[in-house]
Amino acid sequence: MEKKILVLKEEQGIWTYILENNEIVEIHVDESSKSKSSKNKTSKGEPSHQVGNVYIGKVKKILNNIGAAFVEIEPGLECYYDLSQAETAMFTTKVGKKPLCVADELIVQLSKEGTKTKAPTVTSNISFTGYYSVLTTGNTRIGVSTKISKKKREELKAFLDQYEHQEYGLILRTNGEEASLQLIEEEIEAHVQAFEHMKSKAAMRTCFSVLRKNPPGYITQLRNVGRRGLSKILVNDQEIYDEICDFYESFDREHLPLIQLEEETSTSLASIFNTRKVLERALLEKVWLKNGAYLIIQPTEALTVIDVNSGKYEKKESEKEAALKINLVAACEIAKQLRLRNISGIIIVDFINMEDEEDILALVKEFKGYLSRDAVPTTLVGVTKLQLMELTRKKIRKPLSETLTLANKKV
Repeated sequence: MEKKILVLKEEQGIWTYILENNEIVEIHVDESSKSKSSKNKTSKGEPSHQVGNVYIGKVKKILNNIGAAFVEIEPGLECYYDLSQAETAMFTTKVGKKPLCVADELIVQLSKEGTKTKAPTVTSNISFTGYYSVLTTGNTRIGVSTKISKKKREELKAFLDQYEHQEYGLILRTNGEEASLQLIEEEIEAHVQAFEHMKSKAAMRTCFSVLRKNPPGYITQLRNVGRRGLSKILVNDQEIYDEICDFYESFDREHLPLIQLEEETSTSLASIFNTRKVLERALLEKVWLKNGAYLIIQPTEALTVIDVNSGKYEKKESEKEAALKINLVAACEIAKQLRLRNISGIIIVDFINMEDEEDILALVKEFKGYLSRDAVPTTLVGVTKLQLMELTRKKIRKPLSETLTLANKKV
């Protein structure tokens, strides 16, 4: 599978488009990104927090009945915190003997953005994420991505055993499969140094201090895209181009030739790849399939419902065969739409009913295969008696529709 990445600077912010076989499959907008010359300045009213940032937070409320607390990371911004993490938290101020007390101050990392109805989420299990590896506090496990071949995974696991530590664990990402052990070692050492620096810095900082800032969103996306199949990184701005080159210079020099600066001409990158049309379609309720069938995608506060309809599909086979064909095409498109629209939480899919148990199992198998391409953890929970398929997709960032609304307000 050939992959390309577009990083486009536009009025609403910096947009990252990930393409697979020349089709846009993911869209990310970083409306708060700053250039190097102004990245430490924050315009009036603009939030300074972003996913991945590490803070000294203060416990404001503890709700034992739901196993949660609310931790303030900046004045007026309270975030959800899972009480089960308190046992391994790193405190800068401890006011009581219980695992967590109101007014305790601790190191937390913003792990999920807030939505219209939910507060942002913070964790005291801090992650230092690199191109090849992740160092995690609160979990001392040593692990290797299951997407790496079994033989290679065992070799890498044996190599990582030397880094066993009581304060942190390590996870080797899929990109580590093709990297040299020297590159992996250098990155892990950088993680360890960053961890030690964060601890010493925290001891001298006050509440609400930002101990560590995550790179801009477009750099984070580059870090999360797998190396395999990556053929081009197209950028339309000189400063962003320089930042991306700096990033790959540090982590993956082999990919430097893939980065191309295409400054705006009469034909822009946005026009060539039809980004505006893709964005417009990603907000529509109805999605047509190539065979004439269509999907209806309806988000609600509690969950997202997706209905599969035969539409204009012309049957050239029995109803049984037609139902399976439509459902298989729909499953592929639904997996794409979940990524494209960044739909998360509980998802219910109403496929066209099938009577044959073997057909249902075939659909489930195919659907799981399509969902496995998603970097965001997505689980097919099961099929109900009414043949409704239940999914969950991890919530990390706002859905695309909400992000676009916020971005457009800033224009």
